[in-house]
Amino acid sequence: MPKVIFLPHEDLCPEGAVVEAQKGETVLNVALRDGIDIEHACEKSCACTTCHVIVREGFDSLEESDELEDDMLDKAWGLEPESRLSCQAVVADEDLVVEIPKYTINMVSEQH
Repeated sequence: MPKVIFLPHEDLCPEGAVVEAQKGETVLNVALRDGIDIEHACEKSCACTTCHVIVREGFDSLEESDELEDDMLDKAWGLEPESRLSCQAVVADEDLVVEIPKYTINMVSEQH
């Protein structure tokens, strides 16, 4: 079973976390299931960038992003070549190491 390793984030998971994931599950759903409240203002519909993450390891195991995700990512703060929307990044067979950026474009937390 693959694992998603979330690097420490000051507010969302100060100690970091290692979470078992199911193949086919999104990184966002893995995080939410483990109490890591990554913003997702559009309710996982690929219509915003609040769930932007950077996949530090395992990026090549993910399916390629589609044009809609790429267009959304262009609006994200701190975009890097390994950036993905966590609502669209589907876990495959490899472990992932994920960094949650400190900032989103959301001015106010949705507190889902």
